[in-house]
Amino acid sequence: MLFNLLAPLADEFAAFNLFRYLTFRTGGAILTALVVSFVLGPRLIVWLKAKQGKGQPIRSDGPQSHIVTKQGTPTMGGFLMLIALSVAILLWADLSSGYVWAVLMVTLGFGLIGFWDDYLKVTKTNPKGVPGRLKLLLETVIALAAVLWIGALTEAHHAHALTLPFFKDLLLQMGWFFVPFAALVIVGAGNAVNLTDGLDGLATVPVMIAAAAFGLIAYLVGNAVFANYLQIHAVPGAGELAVFCGALCGACLGFLWFNAPPAMVFMGDTGSLALGGALGAISVVTKHEIVLAIIGGVFVLETVSVVVQVASFKLTGKRVFRMAPLHHHFEHKGWSEPTVVIRFWIIAGVLALIGLSTMKLR
Repeated sequence: MLFNLLAPLADEFAAFNLFRYLTFRTGGAILTALVVSFVLGPRLIVWLKAKQGKGQPIRSDGPQSHIVTKQGTPTMGGFLMLIALSVAILLWADLSSGYVWAVLMVTLGFGLIGFWDDYLKVTKTNPKGVPGRLKLLLETVIALAAVLWIGALTEAHHAHALTLPFFKDLLLQMGWFFVPFAALVIVGAGNAVNLTDGLDGLATVPVMIAAAAFGLIAYLVGNAVFANYLQIHAVPGAGELAVFCGALCGACLGFLWFNAPPAMVFMGDTGSLALGGALGAISVVTKHEIVLAIIGGVFVLETVSVVVQVASFKLTGKRVFRMAPLHHHFEHKGWSEPTVVIRFWIIAGVLALIGLSTMKLR
């Protein structure tokens, strides 16, 4: 909004020229989301506690320590993230950008599905929530709509193409097969972050790291000069998503203040589905879907651990891990919760650096 209102006046008032710079508006989005989180967080947590009573139901088959340490902690803290994110984007992003609105649609749409799931868990005191197939169906509908919208905004030779890391000129033209593939990326990212959100702060920091990495990617692919220098495929208009990623980082950082061990609130599916969906949609816009699997490698590992565990048990009757997702396996091995969380943060940071390096190694 500030860009649309003030940037046109830059010729008359030199100070307003700042709003033309993506870097300035990205910084503004980070700080805005952070401040909104700090201001609204305590009030929202008190309100959630009053409404939820016993808080989020704790899995009876999970680590027994969780029943003691996490009982009564309210969920739906993702509301705080979505509010902070939305305010920052509406204030600092170019609201004429279709890419911004498409990614925001996925974020809020997935957040709404997550809210419904959290609401059923709290009101019915049932950790299962919305049936899995119904959740996937709703997520797929939103993802397909977003992919079609993004495709309509993207240059024709890029719209249905898949770029491969390490290859500077190679574009894999997938035709209309790209639509279900990209939708799968968005839905998969949403659910991967959801599976990772099992310990205090575990999902928040890797999401923040991935958002920072994709903020840089969006800035570079949206700039023809930098894209040409790095020999990556330019996506005109994608640079505006750097502001979105900045808002995402600020919202995560603000939420982490209240989610740091011991957590005062859980993000719930309201937050985890929304954050993962946002990362997936941003990767589709920037044509870095495969790089998302590297940068978000922690989320991939968590998802694979669940798939392997379920497949192994159904086929052989034996479990590969002591418990899935993977973070619970390490808890059962005797690692303390902070140890698991911080080591996963370190892995997320290393993977982000590897993912970013693919932009130069071509």
